[in-house]
Amino acid sequence: MALEMFKMVTLQEDEYKLRRGDVATIVERHPASDEDGYSLEVFNAIGETIAVVTVAESQIKLLTANQVLHARLLEEAV
Repeated sequence: MALEMFKMVTLQEDEYKLRRGDVATIVERHPASDEDGYSLEVFNAIGETIAVVTVAESQIKLLTANQVLHARLLEEAV
């Protein structure tokens, strides 16, 4: 299933100094025969880009209306 560009997603695994549940925005799709990949842009709380990462579709989920965003310090992700 191809996810739409610029949709917000949550990470499903700890990786790249990021944690499961961190929010990112889809900025590019990488079609593949087995599982699509996506480039994600991750922002800090004031809207600055802190990372651009590439993950498999199984490593992300779209945000839903019943989720609440949460702030944490990036240093805690090490």
